Amino acid sequence: MYATGAIASRRPNDMLRHIPALAIAKFTGLLILAAAIACFVLAPIIGEALFASIWGVEPLTYVGAALLALGLAVLLFAFALPQALRRPSEQSQRDMQDWGSVTQQYFELFDHDLGRPLRRILGKERELRAYLRAAENGANGHIDIEEVTELLDEIEMQAPNFRLMMSNIRVLIQLEAPNASLEPQPVEVPEVVRRIIDRYNLVAGEANKSISWWAEPPEFGIVYSDSAAIEHIVTNLVDNAVRFADSQVHVWLTREDDRFSIHVWDDGEGVSAHYRPHVFDRGWTPAVARREEKTSSGLGLYIAYTLSIGYGGDLTIESDTSSGSDDHTTFVLTLPSHQPASVSATAGEIS
Repeated sequence: MYATGAIASRRPNDMLRHIPALAIAKFTGLLILAAAIACFVLAPIIGEALFASIWGVEPLTYVGAALLALGLAVLLFAFALPQALRRPSEQSQRDMQDWGSVTQQYFELFDHDLGRPLRRILGKERELRAYLRAAENGANGHIDIEEVTELLDEIEMQAPNFRLMMSNIRVLIQLEAPNASLEPQPVEVPEVVRRIIDRYNLVAGEANKSISWWAEPPEFGIVYSDSAAIEHIVTNLVDNAVRFADSQVHVWLTREDDRFSIHVWDDGEGVSAHYRPHVFDRGWTPAVARREEKTSSGLGLYIAYTLSIGYGGDLTIESDTSSGSDDHTTFVLTLPSHQPASVSATAGEIS
C-alpha cells in the first residue's frame, strides 16, 4: 500500500526528465542570452557604423539588456520548475512514509487493547450459542433467563472498551494531523461527566464496584472548552479508575474563578512513587518497567495529558501507597473555564 503511493509520488519527477518543452525552454534561453551578449558587444560597432551620433548605441544596448533579462527568466523557469515540482513530491513521499510508520505503530500498540475485549465477546458468544442449542435440544430442560442475561451482560461490558479504543485511535490521528486546531465552545461539564458515569455504571457493578459523582457547586454553570476533549480525557481516567479500584470510584467537579477541575479517585493499591513520573509517557505501563508483556497500549493517559496541555490546562496524579487499607489514587484534570481570545494549537506543539 505504502510502496504504491511512494512510486506514484516519484512519477512526476521521472516524467519531468522527458518533457521536450523544458529542453526547448533551456535552449531558447541560451539563445536569447547569446543574442543579448551579441548586442552588448556589437552595439558600439554597429552604432558607430549606422548612426552619426554615439547616442545610436543606446537602442542596441537597451535591446541587449531586455534580451538578457528575458533569457535569464526563461532559464530560471526551465531549471526551477522541476525543482519546484520535485520538492512537494519528495515531501509527499516522506509524509506518506511517516504516516505509514505512525499508523503501523499505533495499530500494533492497540492490538492488545482491541484483542482482549474481542476475544471475551467471542468466547461469551460461543457459550451463549452452546447454551441455547442445548436448551433447544432439551439437554437443559428449559432456558434459564438469568444465565442468558449474565452472558449478555458480559458481552455488553466490553462495549466501553471498544468505544474507548476507537476514540483513542481517532484522537491520536487528529493529534498527528499537521493542522489540528483546538476551538473552545460553551460546555456543560456536569452533563458530560454524567454520560460517562452512566456508561461505566454497568461495568463497575459487574465487578462489584461502585461509582459516584457530584459537582461543587451543584449549579456548575457553563465553561468554555471542548466537550469532546473533556469527555475523552475523563473517559480514559474513569476507565483506568474502574479497572484498578478495589471497590469505589468517585468523580467530583470543582470550580474557581477562571478554572475548573475534575477529580477522579479510586481506592486501588495506588501508583508507586517511582512509577508516577512515567504514567503520562507515550506507551508506558508498569509492565514496561518490569520487562513483562504489555497488556495495554499505555496510550490512554498519554492522550489525556496531551489534550489537557493542548487546551491550556494540566493533568496531575496524587497517590498514597503507604497506608494499606487507605491506599488511593486521584487524577486531577484542570482546565481554563473562561473564553480565551484565541486557543489554537497544532499536534506538533502539544505532542
